[in-house]
Amino acid sequence: MAIVSIALFGIGFLISLIFGIQLLILAFRTSVLWGLGSLFLPLVGLIFIIMHWAEAKKPFLYSLLAIPFFIAGAVLAPTGTPVVQ
Repeated sequence: MAIVSIALFGIGFLISLIFGIQLLILAFRTSVLWGLGSLFLPLVGLIFIIMHWAEAKKPFLYSLLAIPFFIAGAVLAPTGTPVVQ
């Protein structure tokens, strides 16, 4: 199950990375300050998404698709203590 867990985390990471980069590109297209703020200050990215919802809606909602993969990966992850019989 460890391999499945790692694969699910990997898929979730790729989804987050792809759509996070798309949001960052949108922020830089709007303004260099929006882009730099989104890159270095976490809340600025959220504020950008709220203020520019029409443009940022699609990549933001697609980035939320990563959440089930992260949850499934965490559920299927092996525990740290082995069972000794």
